Amino acid sequence: MIVTAAYCDLMARYNLWQNQSLVAAADGLPPEARAKERGAFFGSIAATFSHLLWVDLAWMARFDGGAAPGGGIPDSAARFAEWDAFKTLRAETDTRILSWVATLDEAALARDLAWHSGALGRDVTRPLGLCVAHFFNHQTHHRGQIHAMLTAAGARPQDTDLFVMPEDVGR
Repeated sequence: MIVTAAYCDLMARYNLWQNQSLVAAADGLPPEARAKERGAFFGSIAATFSHLLWVDLAWMARFDGGAAPGGGIPDSAARFAEWDAFKTLRAETDTRILSWVATLDEAALARDLAWHSGALGRDVTRPLGLCVAHFFNHQTHHRGQIHAMLTAAGARPQDTDLFVMPEDVGR
C-alpha cells in the first residue's frame, strides 16, 4: 500500500472541513436533539462525536507521541459530553492533525508503527501508511453516521464531496 504525504495533507484538510461543517450543523440543534438515541452504533450525535474525537486523540498519541486520551472504546462515547469543551478540543485536535501531517514524507509513511492495542489486548506493529489510511477512513465512517443523524434531526451540514472542498481549507 502506498500512502503519500500529499494524500495525508488532503485527508487532514478534508477532516477539518467536514468536522467544521458537522459541528456547525449540530450547534444549531438543542442539546436534547444531539443526545437523542438515534440507532447508530454509539447511539446519538453527541456520543458519536465523542467517540470520534477520542479515537482521533488515541491515534494522534501513537503518531506524534502526545498524551493519550485515557479510558477505552466503551467509555469513548461519553468522554466529551460537555458541548462547548468538545467543540474547543475538536478544533484543537484538527489543528494538531494538520500540524503532524505537515511533518510527513514518504519515508516516514513507509516505516512501521508499533503500539499496544487496548482493543486487541496485545502489541501491534503495522506500516504507518496503513495506520494513517485507517485513521482517515475511520473518521469518514463515523462522520457519515453523524451526517445521517443530523439530517434526520433537521440540520443541514455542508456538502461532503471531496472534490468540492474549498482549496484554502486548512491552509
